[in-house]
Amino acid sequence: MRIPHFKKSYQNLTRSLINTQSTEQAMSAAVGGDFESVGQLEYALLLQNGLRKDHIVIDVGCGSGRLAFQLREYLKSIYIGLDVVEDLFKYAEKICKRPDWKFYMAPGLSIPEKDDYADFICLFSVFTHLLHEESYKYLKDASRVLKPNGKIVISFLEFKIPSHFDIFEQSLMDNHPDKVLTQFISRDAIESWATHCGLEVTGIFDGDKPYIKLNSTIKFDNGCEMVGEGTLGQSVCVLTKR
Repeated sequence: MRIPHFKKSYQNLTRSLINTQSTEQAMSAAVGGDFESVGQLEYALLLQNGLRKDHIVIDVGCGSGRLAFQLREYLKSIYIGLDVVEDLFKYAEKICKRPDWKFYMAPGLSIPEKDDYADFICLFSVFTHLLHEESYKYLKDASRVLKPNGKIVISFLEFKIPSHFDIFEQSLMDNHPDKVLTQFISRDAIESWATHCGLEVTGIFDGDKPYIKLNSTIKFDNGCEMVGEGTLGQSVCVLTKR
């Protein structure tokens, strides 16, 4: 299994960042930077897909809480954040200040919650670091936990998007023995997985085209801005449970 290595890689990365940067900087860098802006985009994406204040949200790979932080005042129901790095989800728990929410260690390729429980299950930048077999197992269990007509939102890398090839080349150049896996997925794979998991693809959105409706300007760490509509950079697939 690759999961223990995956967990160790991220733990080592996070610990290295904590030892060399301020806590706030480290917690942003550990999830790829742009803590505030990416969280705002993910939040807007969920709202666009029907997120309500009374919905139950499970955030697999919650990291240091960029989505959770944006949801903390809007969501009146349960939020559950899972991650393989304790430093990250503990930070998310601290900044959200929602004692009714749950944050805990991801056990592997399953979501330890009851059947037909969640309205939304998010897997942002999760399948980008797993083998295909592992992603399929995770998606199958997410389908079990999802309510009928609930939604699963995943982000992924694909060779169809020219800008994603830069990420592929960066991975090729990384010779570190403990590097995090970078995985690409084709759309036909996702569609096949959905069929076998009792899910239906309701939309796939290109990572290089704006489609997320924005009510305010999104400002990134490098000074760039998104106005009107935005994109996460990774492609996004939205699925629903039949």
